[in-house]
Amino acid sequence: MNEPTNLLEAVRYFSDPDRALAFMATLRWPDGLVRCPNCGAEDVRFISTRRLWECKSKHAKRQFSIKVGTIFEDSPLGMDKWLPAIWMIANDKNGISSAELARSIGVTQKSAWHMLHRIRLAMQTGTFRRMSGEVEADETFIGGRSMFMHKEKRERVMKGRRGGPVGKQAVLGLLERHGPDGHSVVRTKVVPNVRLKTLSPEVRKHVVEGSAVFTDASYSYRTLHDAYLHEVVDHAEEYVRGRVHTNGLENFWSLLKRSIKGTYVSVEPFHLFRYLDEQAFRYNERKVNDGARFIRLLANIIGKRITYTELTGKVGTTPA
Repeated sequence: MNEPTNLLEAVRYFSDPDRALAFMATLRWPDGLVRCPNCGAEDVRFISTRRLWECKSKHAKRQFSIKVGTIFEDSPLGMDKWLPAIWMIANDKNGISSAELARSIGVTQKSAWHMLHRIRLAMQTGTFRRMSGEVEADETFIGGRSMFMHKEKRERVMKGRRGGPVGKQAVLGLLERHGPDGHSVVRTKVVPNVRLKTLSPEVRKHVVEGSAVFTDASYSYRTLHDAYLHEVVDHAEEYVRGRVHTNGLENFWSLLKRSIKGTYVSVEPFHLFRYLDEQAFRYNERKVNDGARFIRLLANIIGKRITYTELTGKVGTTPA
């Protein structure tokens, strides 16, 4: 059977544990040499009855599975559940909630919530490459409307807040038009506020000097002209003036808020950056087909791990 091109084919393809194992092994060790994740030795043997490998060197944890050293480590769930879950979050434009994923693959909502956050960890696209050419910079605020909050929460979040709309989290976005592959690329970051001393240094950190930077008329960007070809569009008067606009980022904010409000409904501020990583990954990989996007996400699972305790800060709690 050929590799899957849609969700139905993915479910069928990975339902065979041997085929799923072979698929992951080829992806992890493309040269065909299986290496011990603990010592790096290539002298290993495969235990077919348990679908494990055993390193022939003498050390602790000689036996290892395909999950060791990846986001799957210590998970009791099989690849028949993990891989379709990755396919869904990678390719569903508006994301997938933990409740929906739990129903789809037959796990608890708590397990699905943990799975999704592990996958979001693999969606982080950290890079040292600075943006250049034409770059849009814009900020937005994420959070529920105070009129829909419980009275006690509304009083808590509205107390002493400065530097932006009350009770919402500020997010900065940078969009490089026509990046290395010819398509626009976005980068986001949760910021404490939208003041000059916060936003200007972030732009300078991520954008090469001499680039054209387009922003709105916010006071927070006013000092960028010393290092950039900084042009401003005042939204009180116009939204586009030739190539001077922030419409690319406005489009991204629309996609982000649609997924948060429509799919996830409520996102805790300390997890917000993970949802930004998720939406940025799908946006940056939007020009490839579902199968290629799935493979690119799987390529990032190695060397990343987050436990339930790290996510919640507590043992045995129920996620919100």
